[in-house]
Amino acid sequence: MTDTAELVKRKKAINLAVVHVDPDAFLEHFLPWLEITAFISAQRAGEAQTPADGVTPALTEGQLKSGGVNHVAKDALFAFFMTASLKGDKAAADKVEEGLISRFGKEFPGSTALWSFRSKIDEPTTLEDHVGQAAQKMLIGDLPPPPMRAKENWSAGLRFLEKARKSNFPQEIIYPLACWTRIKWGETLEKGVAFMAHIEDNVPVLQEALAETRNDEPFVANMLLKMAPAVDMELNDDAQGFLRSLARRA
Repeated sequence: MTDTAELVKRKKAINLAVVHVDPDAFLEHFLPWLEITAFISAQRAGEAQTPADGVTPALTEGQLKSGGVNHVAKDALFAFFMTASLKGDKAAADKVEEGLISRFGKEFPGSTALWSFRSKIDEPTTLEDHVGQAAQKMLIGDLPPPPMRAKENWSAGLRFLEKARKSNFPQEIIYPLACWTRIKWGETLEKGVAFMAHIEDNVPVLQEALAETRNDEPFVANMLLKMAPAVDMELNDDAQGFLRSLARRA
């Protein structure tokens, strides 16, 4: 069946692979996801018709290297590597990369998405580079020293939130991010309050923020908003407005 119902079906399959950091499922559903998104895009552009047998067309070698397919592939790979990083699952990230190389070669669809996760970038400039550099540390368990830990966690959380909102897998990234946020700030409350700024003021704020039981986008945004003073991060009006809008619950 080659239509939007098939798109929804394949999106659900790859969503589950991303949120559960399942490398086998991701590798299984990666190409079908690229095929259906490429076909639907071609249909909408008037460049393809529904095949008589209803089977989604396979991608040619040329199509696998096209800009549109690579854009979708990069987005999916970035999402998987983000959730793998949040769970510290280096084996899953490695397995996906190795599986794609085995199937498509080193220049597999979306391979450039992994540059930020695999390269050492001394001065990150793009959002992707900031996320990738933070993710590298998460994947190998490279913890910053206690005085810097909460601040680095705060910065990583903000970058991951920003990137998640630009992805086709926002909720699949947000839930692991919220769980990670809860764990990291819980650790700060238990072991790292001595390194927070204005301890007397910020510990009660942290306790109140952690009392929220829902692991979702408003929780993440609220933690970033409320904990900025605790790690000496000054938010301009735009940043505060952005986080307040996300932290607001209906």
